Amino acid sequence: MAKLPTHAIVADIGGTNARFSRVSLDNLALDKVAVYPCAQFATLADALSHYMQQQALTDIKHVAIAIACPVTGDHVSMTNFHWQFSVQAMQQQLGLTALNVINDFTAVAMCLPALTAEQKVKLGNGNTQSGQPIAVLGAGTGLGVAHLLEVNGQFLALPGEGGHVDWAAQNEQEWFIQQMLAKEYGHVSPERLLSGPGLEAIYKALALHRQQVAEPLNAAEIARLALSGQSSLAQDTVQQFFASLGSVAGDLALTLSTFGGVYIAGGIVPKLLPLLANSEFRARFEAKGRFSAFNRQIATYVVTAEQPGLVGAAVYLKQFLASN
Repeated sequence: MAKLPTHAIVADIGGTNARFSRVSLDNLALDKVAVYPCAQFATLADALSHYMQQQALTDIKHVAIAIACPVTGDHVSMTNFHWQFSVQAMQQQLGLTALNVINDFTAVAMCLPALTAEQKVKLGNGNTQSGQPIAVLGAGTGLGVAHLLEVNGQFLALPGEGGHVDWAAQNEQEWFIQQMLAKEYGHVSPERLLSGPGLEAIYKALALHRQQVAEPLNAAEIARLALSGQSSLAQDTVQQFFASLGSVAGDLALTLSTFGGVYIAGGIVPKLLPLLANSEFRARFEAKGRFSAFNRQIATYVVTAEQPGLVGAAVYLKQFLASN
């Protein structure tokens, strides 16, 4: 077996920001972390090349990239940004020995076993069972979903596009939101609510539902007003967001009997953590009719680690190199 390189470069590419880091493949320590707006570069190869040159890391030839879109072959096309590329062509262009490209929630799933107690916050009751399936979902520019299995001492991430299944309204307010979104988009998926644009859509829908005049706000402004208590509409928007998040998380728990736990990642929820404890999240997670007792046994956590995508890409790359 070939000797593992000492360091590699890992990246976490979202619809808004591109995060890069060097990683020690010995202890998975990250350093030389840099974050760039995706819009600053014409291509992902340009962004990666810029990072390597800026940080004097052009001698590193092993790279793992976690990216927010399906990765099913050589051609990769982002869901919420215009970058698209051939993995093989980029590897040749940059002169890399290895270029692993994985779904961003493959990476988030892979980071979960490496989390410390300080890097996650438990919500409600429930327990985790070692060796059992795990689910993870996270709201940011979009809604990422994955599962994680432990197989023969190795971790196998199962990325999916669960953010694009049908979203189910459960009360009159949610029927109104669904109708508004259906008129605009046709198909209403969980991502239409559980994302940055989703927060904005909920805010707009609640204002219309209550016949309130409300100036359009972006997700960051809604979050700020909700956290500060300056706007009841913003607070109710966040509460609706958490209720829907709980329902979708509970669906994932049922789908694969995730007694290893359900983890909430992404950029939005950790910022809104002070409002989560008094939300309907856990109640909706457990509200599954005849299977409410089933979900009541399953633990839920918020991932508070700063760079879970980068850590997960490093875990994936280390495992890949060690087994090849």
